[in-house]
Amino acid sequence: MSDERINIPYRGTPEQESQLAELIAKYKGTKSPLIPVLEQAQDIFGYLPEKALKIISDELQISLAKIYGVVTFYSFFSLYPKGKYNISVCLGTACYVKGSGQIYDKLQSALGITGGQCTADGKFSLEACRCIGACGLAPVMTVNGEVHGRLTADMVDDILAQYE
Repeated sequence: MSDERINIPYRGTPEQESQLAELIAKYKGTKSPLIPVLEQAQDIFGYLPEKALKIISDELQISLAKIYGVVTFYSFFSLYPKGKYNISVCLGTACYVKGSGQIYDKLQSALGITGGQCTADGKFSLEACRCIGACGLAPVMTVNGEVHGRLTADMVDDILAQYE
């Protein structure tokens, strides 16, 4: 099975690349610049494209391995583009025992993508999380931060239709 996320075409604009260059210049030579640079680079591109990470690595003289280690450790960083509507399904214990696994499976089927991917039209992206702190509403998912609780798999199509 191939993972279509691996060869994501770079779609950065000259304006975004200019903003990245200004950002790096602002932090170059400061102590511990990596996380603020990554946060702001993600704001510029919407995610952290490989080309941007290579530029950051070269300019800040930080190994690409270290950068990937940081990016993959912190859940708020993304190596993949997000959709207009980012769906996150809680797979924490309270939600999982109440059926969030089936909700996640239903979303993957309905959207035709797996976790971490974005639909071809750029409308939806899907990810799993471990807890959003709404255990009393389990199982829950969020769409761009809007919480949908006490879900069943049968509710997925109606929720998606709200965002069509």
